[in-house]
Amino acid sequence: MASSSLFQGSPFSLKSNPSLPKSHASPTHFTIKASKHHRRPADENIRDEARRHNATHNHRLSAKYVPFNADPSSTESYSLDEIVYRSQSGGLLDVQHDMEALKKYDGEYWRSLFDSRVGKTTWPYGSGVWSKKEWVLPEIDSDDIVSAFEGNSNLFWAERYGKQFLGMSDLWVKHCGISHTGSFKDLGMTVLVSQVNRLRKMNRPVVGVGCASTGDTSAALSAYCAAAGIPAIVFLPANKISMAQLVQPIANGAFVLSIDTDFDGCMQLIREVTAELPIYLANSLNSLRLEGQKTAAIEILQQFDWEVPDWVIVPGGNLGNIYAFYKGFHMCKELGLVDRIPRLVCAQAANANPLYLYFKSGWKEFKAIRASTTFASAIQIGDPVSIDRAVYALKNSNGIVEEATEEELMDAMSQADSTGMFICPHTGVALSALTKLRNSGVIKPTDRTVVVSTAHGLKFAQSKIDYHSKNIKDMACRFANPPVQVKADFGSVMDVLKKYLLSKAPKY
Repeated sequence: MASSSLFQGSPFSLKSNPSLPKSHASPTHFTIKASKHHRRPADENIRDEARRHNATHNHRLSAKYVPFNADPSSTESYSLDEIVYRSQSGGLLDVQHDMEALKKYDGEYWRSLFDSRVGKTTWPYGSGVWSKKEWVLPEIDSDDIVSAFEGNSNLFWAERYGKQFLGMSDLWVKHCGISHTGSFKDLGMTVLVSQVNRLRKMNRPVVGVGCASTGDTSAALSAYCAAAGIPAIVFLPANKISMAQLVQPIANGAFVLSIDTDFDGCMQLIREVTAELPIYLANSLNSLRLEGQKTAAIEILQQFDWEVPDWVIVPGGNLGNIYAFYKGFHMCKELGLVDRIPRLVCAQAANANPLYLYFKSGWKEFKAIRASTTFASAIQIGDPVSIDRAVYALKNSNGIVEEATEEELMDAMSQADSTGMFICPHTGVALSALTKLRNSGVIKPTDRTVVVSTAHGLKFAQSKIDYHSKNIKDMACRFANPPVQVKADFGSVMDVLKKYLLSKAPKY
């Protein structure tokens, strides 16, 4: 297999490095040299261009479904082109890549390949997900991919927040919500909808794609299905998601059912429906989603120039994302891109904390709960589908689970916003967990720590309005910053401004 075959469609070429010792002169060692790139013809779009460049693409990489955490002797597996969500025993499935084929290329190869694609418009590698195509869906034709060039999200140095509230100098926030539909769910949905697009072209019995959602999943599903012309069916719990989240699937043309139950009830219904109708299940029970979400972990390493942070803190509800981050980090370690993985923290709202309770019991017995209302509505889940995946990720990363009360998460969100961020309540949960781990000394002031922000703050504007209006029952809203009512005359304005400025700089 020629190493350059993986670079088809990229504006770079590979040449052997003659200065390397012969013992290392394999396809895995090369230098990257920019090749002269001519602008594509005016009547050719980027997908046409990719089709022309990839005509002889033959990478010989593959992936398949296997039972999650199966016994090594298990031979059960399924093609990714099969419509299957559970193993024969009823357990979760996982996407397993041909690691031996991937290991034919060393860590430097993969680092250079992924780095060479960042910021390009080359289809589909301009996407933060599809720039890692060989590790995501290696066998899909680029022409079948449905992408909005998602990913490549900002890794924000939270300088002031870290210094002022935590005494930390190396705190970062991975803004996964700065994405096409405003949440990290885009990362997984581009993969799932692309595979559905492939299945429909293969004339498989898939009429549409369906999901249960607390908001963000439905937004991502409806947007990608709309882009591909695939019907989307959404089950939402009535009156339990923000208006901004509700309007997204409606605007994107999805068939939306508002159901008088909670997320767990919607999840049960969509599983029953997809078992009877030719509707493809898009929830994180479907392990294809996690293949896209794991690329956020790889992106973090890229953004640190392949240096590994000490901690990564992820809000947890249905718990697929904590496993996806583990999988991304572990894959990088196994394939030689890095030599270790960070410790993971899963942060839950105290009103929806089944994983936290399980962790505090010493992993003795898991009990599903009835989740109470929380401002972090996307993680208001009491019976998470990916509980086994989450436990596996935490045990194998020396991980921790922490929780945050409603007041703690809203205060943390307000403090973060006051330092220049505009985060969602779920990120407030993660920041609250960080505060507790800092106060207990578990996380040190010099530890490089990444907090994963899962959605854009604009989706939760009403909760911010209620907080700053001090309009939340039984909550002090200590950091509220309501507007000051003032008469429309110079003297009144000067009076309030002087009072404000003196409060900020009393020595003057």
